[in-house]
Amino acid sequence: MGAEEAKKLRWYNLTLMSFVMVWGFGNVVNNYANQGLTVIVSWILIIGLYFIPYALMVGEMGSTFKDGKAGVSTWIRSTMGATMAYMAGWTYWAVHVPYLAQKPQSVLIALGWGVSQNGSFIKAFSPMVLQSVILVLFLFFLWLASRGMTSLKRIGAIAGISSLIMGFMYVLLMLAAPVLRGTTPAAIDFSLSTFMPNFDFTYFTTISMLVFAVGGCEKISPYVNNTNNPTKEFPRGMIVMAILVALSALLGSIAMGMMFDSHNIPKDLKMNGQYYAFKMLGEYYGVGNLLLVLYAFTNFAGQIAALMFSIDAPLKVLLAEAQSESQFIPKALGKTNEFGAPINGYKMTAILVGILIIVPALGIGNMNDLFNWLLDLNSIVMPMRYMWVFIAYMAVRKAAGKYFSEYRFVQSRMFGMIVGGWCFAFTAFACVMGMFPKGVALYTSQWYFQLSMNLATPIVLIGLGLIMPMIAKITNKGEENTEKIG
Repeated sequence: MGAEEAKKLRWYNLTLMSFVMVWGFGNVVNNYANQGLTVIVSWILIIGLYFIPYALMVGEMGSTFKDGKAGVSTWIRSTMGATMAYMAGWTYWAVHVPYLAQKPQSVLIALGWGVSQNGSFIKAFSPMVLQSVILVLFLFFLWLASRGMTSLKRIGAIAGISSLIMGFMYVLLMLAAPVLRGTTPAAIDFSLSTFMPNFDFTYFTTISMLVFAVGGCEKISPYVNNTNNPTKEFPRGMIVMAILVALSALLGSIAMGMMFDSHNIPKDLKMNGQYYAFKMLGEYYGVGNLLLVLYAFTNFAGQIAALMFSIDAPLKVLLAEAQSESQFIPKALGKTNEFGAPINGYKMTAILVGILIIVPALGIGNMNDLFNWLLDLNSIVMPMRYMWVFIAYMAVRKAAGKYFSEYRFVQSRMFGMIVGGWCFAFTAFACVMGMFPKGVALYTSQWYFQLSMNLATPIVLIGLGLIMPMIAKITNKGEENTEKIG
């Protein structure tokens, strides 16, 4: 094996990388909190009817554009032109704004559990006071990111992988606890009614969280050309990753059902469930809070890394995509500081995220509701970027014969169009249904406030992307005139 070949990624490398990008223990906890044990049937349906086709489409698109280095942006630019590629890049950046507003909360929660070993830390503050602290925390990490703190990102990435490993460890130790430790798990009635969801309006408002959980495998697509045999190894990596996600989701949900009564789920399970789980697991195995502290601090570092990466990377993707087509983005946004960070882009991020941190605290009465709402908002907004994968896939299939791929998810052009259309429509449906508030009394002032914010946030973020080219046209022309005069 030559030195160059040794540097190539194999399918199992891609499997691990994509699994880390897509999955986390929080996905199990959040969806169990929404649906209880009925989530098991939901996982089977979402993985079989949505996630596996999604992952295999990504495999085909990666094989088709194996020389592309920008992932989905390359796919859209190649199939639909520069304007649509800009909108895809803008969407990829815009959906991270609610994510950035929620991440500092997760940082504080992890720190609170690590230090006090209970969930009382953030409950001691009013939402406005705590959100003000969270805004300061976000601005601090924004400043750090602007100074190129790559070493901290690497440390956090290691911590993120460690948290993922601990999530698997939780599942295995919890499933084994009745045998190894003689624990008495929560009673699970294994009749069909226990696992079969009630497919009503309330159920459909929760599916955006399932879609949010399984999305994101397209992030791995830029690595397709780093494999030994892109047309075979990349799709294989996607298939194995899908199998691992399915196993983790199903076994993790059963483990949660053994620990938390499906009919009496704690109201703060989304916010604190991961820490409750490790605290109870440590008690089962006689090690006190050791597992809790380990998980809290590794998650603390991982959350910081995710926050900093999500401040920097999506913005650079947007600006890089628009560089060759400067009519879409004001040149001033691309201005960099001495560390190479797009400082004006950072300022735009700070303004939008700051608004989304402070404004909700005016209408949402407690931190548990505020945390749950921001998490739900992410499940509404983040899947909007997945829709570009399906748009690009349908564009490739529509242009029969124009693009060549040695790997095809399905051979039939028409069936490929139908599957791509199904995934697009299902994602859109999940996003719309997710806008209806969950966990608050119907038609109260808080219900209307949350609904208004859920509607306004994606409209404002995408609307800003639509008017940005008009702003660029004015400001860039002004800069050009100034340069000529100078």
